[in-house]
Amino acid sequence: MANTGDDRRPKYQRIADTLREEIRSGEYGPGDRLPGENDLMAVHGVARMTARQALGVLRDEGVAEARKGAGVFVREFRPLRRRGIQRLAQQHWGNGRSIWSADIEDRSLQVDQVSVSEEAAPDGVGAVLDLADGETVCVRRRRFVLDGKSVLLATSYLPTSLVAGSAVTEEDTGRGGTYARLAELGHKPLRFREEVRSRMPSKDEADQLSMSAGTPVILVCRTAYTGEGRAVEVNEMTLDAASYILEYDFEA
Repeated sequence: MANTGDDRRPKYQRIADTLREEIRSGEYGPGDRLPGENDLMAVHGVARMTARQALGVLRDEGVAEARKGAGVFVREFRPLRRRGIQRLAQQHWGNGRSIWSADIEDRSLQVDQVSVSEEAAPDGVGAVLDLADGETVCVRRRRFVLDGKSVLLATSYLPTSLVAGSAVTEEDTGRGGTYARLAELGHKPLRFREEVRSRMPSKDEADQLSMSAGTPVILVCRTAYTGEGRAVEVNEMTLDAASYILEYDFEA
């Protein structure tokens, strides 16, 4: 073990850093079992609680996962690279492809939970959509599962008066999704605005996304606008932070 005499960080953090570097270098690959508490105690000369905390750091970061009765293993899940600009290009949904096609490559994506309802607009959403008093919204709630792992919760709000009777109100909106249907209705989205922030998940969010303790969520709120500047959709997304890389590629 390297000399850490001048390193004042807690011992568990130094051990976690060592393990993380060994994972990055390939010494431990996806699915490999990491040294257990007894191994770490012996190698680093620390108490069991310190060894347990070190492994807990990697679990909380989403780098490792515990398997009951078997130990702690390097997480096999490959993060999803969310291409924030390319995915919203009209050439994707305009040609009948899902906006997810820019992200998933050859990976398996499913929407395992879908619900559609007509509801009163939540605080703030009605103002963004410029709804009149009492005007309702079509609410689309979905959970997305990538390679068998739930990674995203999404709730879209659209003016009911805009989408009533269209495929937007169905569970399956058809090729190209909601934006293609809006275009057919004469309300093609031509500009998008996204706000991104982070926080710890609620219990319900953590349960739905099967998240490890201590892992934050990324919140993305996207508003779609027509060429005339009318907001036609507000989409509130909750992402498992350990499952995503947010990528933005644009010209200077």
